[in-house]
Order: sequence, then C-alpha cells, then structure tokens
Amino acid sequence: MAFPKNFMWGGATSAAQIEGAYLVDGKKESTADLMTIGQEKVGRKIGYYPNEFYPSHTAIDFYHHYQEDIKLFSEMGFKAYRFSMAWSRIYPNGDDQTVNKAGLEFYDKIVNLCLKYKIEPIVTIQHFDTPIGLKKYHFWLGRQTVTYYLKFAKTLFQHFKGRVKYWLTFNEINNMSTMPWNAGGLPLNASEEDKMIAAYHQLLASAKAVTLAHEIDKHNLVGMMYNGHFSYPASCKPSDVWGNQQFQAKMLFYADVQVRGYYPRYKLRELERLKIKLPVVAGDLESLKAGTVDFISLSYYLTHVCGEKTKGIVKGLNGLETGYQNKYLVKSTWGWPIDPLGLRIGLNQLYDRYQLPLMIVENGLGAVDKIEDGLINDDYRIDYMQKHLQALEAAIERDGVEVWGYMSWGPIDLISASTGEIKKRYGFIYVDVDDQGQGTYKRFKKKSFSWYKKVIATNGASLRDNFREKGY
Repeated sequence: MAFPKNFMWGGATSAAQIEGAYLVDGKKESTADLMTIGQEKVGRKIGYYPNEFYPSHTAIDFYHHYQEDIKLFSEMGFKAYRFSMAWSRIYPNGDDQTVNKAGLEFYDKIVNLCLKYKIEPIVTIQHFDTPIGLKKYHFWLGRQTVTYYLKFAKTLFQHFKGRVKYWLTFNEINNMSTMPWNAGGLPLNASEEDKMIAAYHQLLASAKAVTLAHEIDKHNLVGMMYNGHFSYPASCKPSDVWGNQQFQAKMLFYADVQVRGYYPRYKLRELERLKIKLPVVAGDLESLKAGTVDFISLSYYLTHVCGEKTKGIVKGLNGLETGYQNKYLVKSTWGWPIDPLGLRIGLNQLYDRYQLPLMIVENGLGAVDKIEDGLINDDYRIDYMQKHLQALEAAIERDGVEVWGYMSWGPIDLISASTGEIKKRYGFIYVDVDDQGQGTYKRFKKKSFSWYKKVIATNGASLRDNFREKGY
C-alpha cells in the first residue's frame, strides 16, 4: 500500500473561521474579529465599521453545533482532526492573570469528543487570531507578547496532557511576509523591518514552546506550519531563475529557523543590507537552537510563477501575487491556479531540504456549491482532491517522502481567511448560511462526503479506481 498503515486521514479548521459565538462565555476580541467581509476583488477592511458585516462573529456556529459536526467527521472515518484553540477564549485579553474556565471547558468537550470517536486531535496554538488586548504591546512587535503566548501554550500543554499529542505552534508562520495583520496584528502596509521583528518574536516563541511541550510531556510532538508557496521560474533566463530562488528564500527562511535552530547566513546578510536589527537578547540564540520542531506541517492550494520582475513579494488582495501567470494551469473560481503535480514537487523540495516527517494540514478547493433537487453534486471538488491525493500517493510511494497525514481544509464549510466569504465553500458538509450570516445553519452532506469516506475506508486504495498515469 502506498499510504502507511497508520496514515492520519482527516480535516482541518480554525476557531475564528468556524466557531462564531462572538463574545460568548467570556471570549473577547481577536484580530480576526476586526476583519469585515470582502470579495475576490474587494479587500477586507480592518477596524470598527458599524455598517459592515464581520463573518467571524457568527461563522458556522460550530460553538453550538460541535457535537453534530464531529459526529459527521466520525461518520466519514476521520483518523485526525486539526483545529485551533482561540487564545481570546481562554485568556480573553491575552495577558490575563487567570484562565477563563468556560473557554477551557469548551475545548475539553471538543478534545474528549474526538477521543470518544477515536479521532486524534491536532491542535494549532495560534491561528490568525491574536487577542486585541495585546495591542498595548503592539501585538507581535512587542516582546511581552512572547511571554503571554508561552503562558497560553503552557496552559494548553498542562491541561490537555495525555489527551493531545500533536501541536502546531503558529498557523502559516511565513504569512507574516504576505498577510501581516492575520499573522501578527501588523498593518497591511507594515514595513519590512516591523515584519521581521514580529517574525523574530514568533520564531522565538515557537522555539520556547517546543522546549516547554517536551518538558511537560515527553510524548508531545510539535510541528511548524508552513504555507506552501512553491513556485516556478518564469523562464530559463538566469535572472528569472534567480528571482524565483530569491522568492523561495523569503518563504523558506521561516522553516530554516524552526528546523535548524538558527538564522541562515543568507537571511542575516539580507537583514544587514536592509539595516534591520533583530531584538536579540541574551539566551535567545540558545532557545532557538534548543527548540527545533519534530515535524513540518504545511498548507497547499496553488503554485506561483516568479522571475526577474518579482521584487521581493508583491501583495495582492488575497495575500500574494508575483506579477506572472502560469498559462499551463487552469484556475479556480477565485483565480487560484490548480496544480496537483505542484504538490508532489513541493513535498519533495521540503523533504529533501529538511529530512523531517511532513503532514499536509490544509488542502482543498474553494468553490460555489449549488443545491439542485436537494443534492450537492460537487464533482469538481472530487476531481480536485482526487488528483492532489494521487500526487501525494506518488510522493510517498515513488519518491520516498515521509508523510504522516492529510487534513483536507474545510471538511465543513467555513469562512475564507482571504475574503471572509462563506460562498467560497470548501467542505464535504454544506452549511446553510450566507455571506451575511443568514440561514438555518443546517448541515447537509455533499457528494464528496461519500467519496472521502471511501478514500479513508480503503486507506487511499479507492484513488486508483479508473486511475491512469497522468504524471501526478
């Protein structure tokens, strides 16, 4: 079999994108709660706008539907479920002296229900939702935030000891370079210096959290989470190849630090050229060295094309644009190139570079789903996922890449991090709610529900049904 016997099949979500229950049971605001609804070509606004809709405030109301939803995950046969625990639900202001018991009790219910159904919980400590109460420290620009993050992490490690084994320190940590508000509470036009200082604090916090997790429970396994910004050169012109290499360096340095325990020389030289001084204090370098991760997790949706005119990173409305298009790939409704082979290429690149186990913790297709005659026939989603899973199988079986698991992004419909829309649906489970939070919130199985259930039940063998070699 191409997939390992104990391969972890499942799905992934985040607190801010599914829970809703805004300010319920002691929760306070996070950076996610200040982001309005947007569209493909209309960016989300950040701040307080009385006439705007804030999708995280209601989301899909998982807070009150978690029992039904996790039961559906179990029905699909999930072996693992990746989710995040909202910092502002457990320490509402971020720097509170005491824990909000109602917040911990909610996540107790989630973890215990997963274990009841023999679903392995994989917990992201922070997923794009820094508490607004930490604004006084300038969010991740302030070193104090590192201290409070570690207090939060320690609470989770101690409270869930023996129940949660797999942890991710930050979601898509390299998105500090492309989505600074989501990643660290920085304005969208943040300077490179501010982004690098905030990134330094998160990398330091991650390293210290890894050490803490291992001290509290030797069975804990802690991973980093990398946004798979894999890319191709725009041509074989040497300057295009160099431009692509420079883009990759800007992304991969986050992984270099977390895997190797130090800043690579190429990054130090770049910071020196930019006259950026990192806020290093005594003991920091030792902490980075001691707190290297046990595995690498990643998200994968698309690939980029970079070249000579890619000046660093060019931000687009949905996080990142590089100035080039790939004429060989078709795009999703939201303009994201669909590239199954790119997943195999990216997995090989990461495994060759780091020689650590990998885990795909986000992959899926955002699309408009229509109910026709009471059914949702999302064959386009099945086709997308079938091809990506075949690429994953090839990476494991033919290339020898060690992959522990696969979590589809959005096993149930949720709000999009990039646009805030719910109509950009990812799930195997449809939720009856629209972009303004209106609807019954009832759950319905899509055609892909049964398809993924069969994939899991056969440990991927069903992916070979009617399969012909297509180079994935």
